[in-house]
Amino acid sequence: MHEHRATMIKPTLRERQRAAVRAEITAAAMELFLANGFDETTADQIAARAGVSRSSFFRHFPTKEDVVLASFTSAGERVRDGLRDRPADESPWEALSHAVALLLSSFVNDPERTLRAQAMLTDTPSLRARHIEKQLLWQDMLIPDVRARLGHDHDNGPDARARALVTAAFGCADAAIHEWVRADGAADIRGLYADALAAVHTPE
Repeated sequence: MHEHRATMIKPTLRERQRAAVRAEITAAAMELFLANGFDETTADQIAARAGVSRSSFFRHFPTKEDVVLASFTSAGERVRDGLRDRPADESPWEALSHAVALLLSSFVNDPERTLRAQAMLTDTPSLRARHIEKQLLWQDMLIPDVRARLGHDHDNGPDARARALVTAAFGCADAAIHEWVRADGAADIRGLYADALAAVHTPE
């Protein structure tokens, strides 16, 4: 599937410098958010911690919410690339469920920090609303590849199957994450995800 992926264009020095500054701001912001709370942390505090000016902060991130959710965009792209790397003979659901599982890596590799970040996301209405927007964008990003696996890559006619599959896979991940947070991170996130997948899909 998508065997001839476009050649990667090497980022320019300016782009690498911008990415480095964004990473420093994000790291500083997350430290402050997790220590003091999202609403209690100001843009000025983040800029000072990151060693940049207030105006530089807002050039990189229009809002505090954007700092938290910036990594979610790259996560969506990681899932899309993971889907494209799955074997071409896998069913759309199997390929998609494996790709969406990539979202759970931080829950295994850094559970304490991830638990605090998820609690902040849940408890902050503005973050939760923006996160839902990001997930909808992810779904739109994945649908063309799922349609291709369904044999409709060149057909733009109405077909609810691809959207239903993508929505269901993300719903399973959300269900697993919700129960993992409710268990204070003590549960097996991958096991919860597998249970959720089994609940909505019966193997043929």
